[in-house]
Amino acid sequence: MTTGLRERKKLATRQALHLAALQLVAERGLEDVSVDDIADRAEVSPRTFFNYFPSKVDAIIGLDPDTSRQQVEAFLGRPAGESPVQAMRAVARAQATEMAGDTELWPLRLTVIDAHPAVLGRLAAAFGEAEQVLAGAIAQRTGTRVGVDAYPTLLAGVAAAAMRSSLQRWLAGEFTAALPDLVDEAWDLLTAGLPEPR
Repeated sequence: MTTGLRERKKLATRQALHLAALQLVAERGLEDVSVDDIADRAEVSPRTFFNYFPSKVDAIIGLDPDTSRQQVEAFLGRPAGESPVQAMRAVARAQATEMAGDTELWPLRLTVIDAHPAVLGRLAAAFGEAEQVLAGAIAQRTGTRVGVDAYPTLLAGVAAAAMRSSLQRWLAGEFTAALPDLVDEAWDLLTAGLPEPR
């Protein structure tokens, strides 16, 4: 088996487990779904489940471990003439466009997570880890230092907050708005200095 085929099969298994977890929790509730149930729905063994996720909650969240790396690569690959804020905004919009294109997964993920606050702690931890990775890339691009200079950690946090607020608005509007437009609106407010609402 080639490396490419092996990686595609692993990704397909991971996605099947994540989708199974979301569907089952949406149907039954968090407490009434086990790892065995998720593995059975995805047609793999419980042992295989643990090759991909350390817990049921991680399977529900289903964050791709490569997302942070891809976000960093996209940010560092933006044109040198863009300011860090412009580069981050462009990356966020592209990410939102990709998310909105998956019309089954993201609405289901957000709905399930919103209905089960117990999942939010793990999600917040994952977002915190991703912010630290992104802050490192911002520091690299700007010649600043994480933990010493305010800029990299602040911009990473602002980018994460813009995405989170956009996702919350998308969910609240029952996914009728265009997620990239919501992200643009958040960045418009940020780059205008958060003027007082009128």
